[in-house]
Amino acid sequence: MNALPERGESRRAANARKRVSRRPSRLGLVAGATLKPDRVREADAGFPGLLKRAWQRAEEADDLRSFVEVLLTLDGHVPADVQLRALSAPEEAALATLCGLTWRTQETTTAAGAGADGDGGSEPVFLGEIALATSGRVVLRVPSQAPLKADQLVGGVRRVPWTQADLDGYREYLRRAEVRVAETVADCRRWLDAQGPQGRDALLEQAKEAALRTAPFVLYQQGRQYTNFRDHNTLTGKTLWPGHPDCALSSLQGLPLELWSDHDAQLLVCLTLLVRSAGPGRVEEANGTQLTVDHLAHMLERIRLGYNAALGREQVPPAASTSVADLNDLAVALRTHRAEVAGHAQLYREIHGALMHKIEKVARPYADAARAREEAVVARLTDRLPLTGDTLQELGRELAAAPHWLAAPHGDFATGLEALVYASAGAATEAFDADFAMSRGMRSLPDLISALREERWAEICDWEITRFFCCVVPDPSAARHFGGSTAALADAAWAMSSRMQYNSWHFIAGNLPKGPEVVDRDHFVPPTIPDVAFYSDQHHHGHVNNNVRFSIRSPQSVVVDGRRFNGFVDLRLLRCDGTPFDEQDLLAAHRVSAFTAQATGLAAELAAAGEEVEVTAFDSPWHWSAVTGQDKPASRAS
Repeated sequence: MNALPERGESRRAANARKRVSRRPSRLGLVAGATLKPDRVREADAGFPGLLKRAWQRAEEADDLRSFVEVLLTLDGHVPADVQLRALSAPEEAALATLCGLTWRTQETTTAAGAGADGDGGSEPVFLGEIALATSGRVVLRVPSQAPLKADQLVGGVRRVPWTQADLDGYREYLRRAEVRVAETVADCRRWLDAQGPQGRDALLEQAKEAALRTAPFVLYQQGRQYTNFRDHNTLTGKTLWPGHPDCALSSLQGLPLELWSDHDAQLLVCLTLLVRSAGPGRVEEANGTQLTVDHLAHMLERIRLGYNAALGREQVPPAASTSVADLNDLAVALRTHRAEVAGHAQLYREIHGALMHKIEKVARPYADAARAREEAVVARLTDRLPLTGDTLQELGRELAAAPHWLAAPHGDFATGLEALVYASAGAATEAFDADFAMSRGMRSLPDLISALREERWAEICDWEITRFFCCVVPDPSAARHFGGSTAALADAAWAMSSRMQYNSWHFIAGNLPKGPEVVDRDHFVPPTIPDVAFYSDQHHHGHVNNNVRFSIRSPQSVVVDGRRFNGFVDLRLLRCDGTPFDEQDLLAAHRVSAFTAQATGLAAELAAAGEEVEVTAFDSPWHWSAVTGQDKPASRAS
């Protein structure tokens, strides 16, 4: 982001301002001037610690299958299905033969080989290995393979004796897998060949854009890794710019198809089908797995069944076969009917943070648990705002009938909109038993409207994160997660607020016309459906530091002067420990965020008509005062 001055501010003053800490407990001090950080996290905090504990728990298992099941789920932190679909063909064959474990629903395997734990009277003929890699994947040593590399493993290895029966079963399973892969690769090449050179280049551009505008992901093609996340990046993303020679997709442009590797051919086909089924966000639903056509067929069929169940009829027919052409037809049909499905039921994503894996779900109907949450929110809002009603929909109707108070001072706030945002977040913290609730948006709707009307797209792209706000309301008891310190709680709230300001900045460009200034600006495709996350305190440094374990995110679109902005506002709920949020929590939270979005849209209408609707609250001093009850930090008191 550019270090641009605020309105009427010199560049020197802007640079000086940026050197001053905005952390609530250090307001006015020079940033980075302390001798040591306030909190030092453990060396194995986050993902390394989880892997270490999972390995220790697995070692306590008596039998091989129980040992493997602990590793597959990382001791209950992720679905086993994700790890099973991350296995290479030889690893998959070995695990199916030794333990009878497979993600495939149409394949049957014999029970675990008699020699798997050294009994049954058969002499071992091969000593294999099973381990947990530092990436979180379950890895196996199979026949003809060298020993697993110790520096890439967590803890060690479990040595597994194979009998002749195990070898025979493995060989047959692997033979079928190799036939399937060969047929799939040939089909992918035929389909890509039919696209022609220009068609393939267009698909590569689409895949690069999807990788660039999507959150981090890690995909596999047998032993090859494709990722835009950490390690050695191989796809366009935060590290590799579009066209970078190290990007696997960029390196294929202009290259004759016969010179493509089988891995790359399958990669492009699968990325294409994922994007065609729901847009770039669908790629994250393959995160951490083998990106192959049969895995893709499995995913699309699961989604098809969910859509048809929501619609109450066989609206989307099954793929005629698992050929690329037929799966392409299914992907297009899913994309076509997705909006219709969303009209019948709530779509959302389930996020498993340990492996960054996402699963699209179709929610069950709104039930008593969700209604109880909503009623608790409404009771608090009617106490704190000039609104009456028994549901959020009733409050919304009353607000729409008389919205002008949103632009006028209300209570301790300069505008009613600020009061409503704060009241909604605070009510959500209490009603959902959350440690934190937060709601974000744009500070100056008049500025945005002025820029839109004059099509100043480059200016909007250059706005800093301070043009956006996020109101974070922690429960006072959440201080227990921060050493009992309300100052540390205020700092955590502000850190979350600042990050959410960045998210608003990151999404807004995705709603603008795709001119050069927008294309060149770093941004993600704005989110459109809510999600519920489990164990998110694994990879993201901010999540690890601030104990972001269980969360709900409910993004909402807002129309501003005739232009729809997806992901313009959202409500986020966070628990640092205890019980995860569930689907009914998500459904109720989505109604709360829709209420806030409606208020923001009404405020935008007032701004378009000439009202000055500015949000000045929710900066660092505000979070200090709101969380601690003090006007200024003790260290800065006069």
